[in-house]
Amino acid sequence: MPKQTAPLDVARVRSATAGTRFSDVRYVAHTSSTNADAQALLGDPAACGATLIAEFQTAGTGRKARPWIAPPGSSLLFTTILPETVMARALWAVPFWIALAVANGIERCTGIRLDLVWPNDLFLSGRKTGGILSVARIAGEAAWVGCGVGLNVVRPSADAALDALSPPPIFLDDVGSAIKREPLLAAILNTFDTSLRELTDPEGVAHAWERRAGLAGTTYRYRRDTDGIERDGTALRIGPHGTLILRDATGEVAVDMADVRVMVPAL
Repeated sequence: MPKQTAPLDVARVRSATAGTRFSDVRYVAHTSSTNADAQALLGDPAACGATLIAEFQTAGTGRKARPWIAPPGSSLLFTTILPETVMARALWAVPFWIALAVANGIERCTGIRLDLVWPNDLFLSGRKTGGILSVARIAGEAAWVGCGVGLNVVRPSADAALDALSPPPIFLDDVGSAIKREPLLAAILNTFDTSLRELTDPEGVAHAWERRAGLAGTTYRYRRDTDGIERDGTALRIGPHGTLILRDATGEVAVDMADVRVMVPAL
């Protein structure tokens, strides 16, 4: 029997985040993109700390404008505007910080431990369950930031677009029972609140992500946009500005998230 999902109970999320800097949760049934909506609000004092969440996005995207497919009611699709600016020089660390906060919030709420995959993915049992894409507005040495998250929570009934994805995505309730979106979102927002100060130390964020991901020794298959050739490399560490330092057949190389696509992370 198809699973039925009710609209998000925003009042419940607000209540569970009361007293934090992230209790302003703004819900709409559908929008083109919560990241686009947040981008238009960056720098507006009235939007500081606001989370824009939609049941469905008509133009949701991931990295490099790849479409993010999420049938209504199946996911958490939201962008959280940080309540204070971030150093512009630390922007590269924001996706790593988001990934840590989302993964830690999920584990505290459900007991499910996700894998972190460079540069901005969340995996479960070897398959993608979440993605991260931040937006920013830079003003001198400071930046206003929106933290975009797409997270598969409740597997929907048959959906042709979802079924066509290869490799297929995974949903949290594939491994956990009775996963509810409201406490899950509240746990993530509460983790944002308790960990926000970590963004003052971008290198520390990267090291924390490395440890949580178990990065060193992980095999990554990647393809550079410039030549389209697939290569395998062994991850060593996160380098300057979020690059992935690998050792491959040519020696030690730095892979920039702007010019590669990760094909097969070996988890």
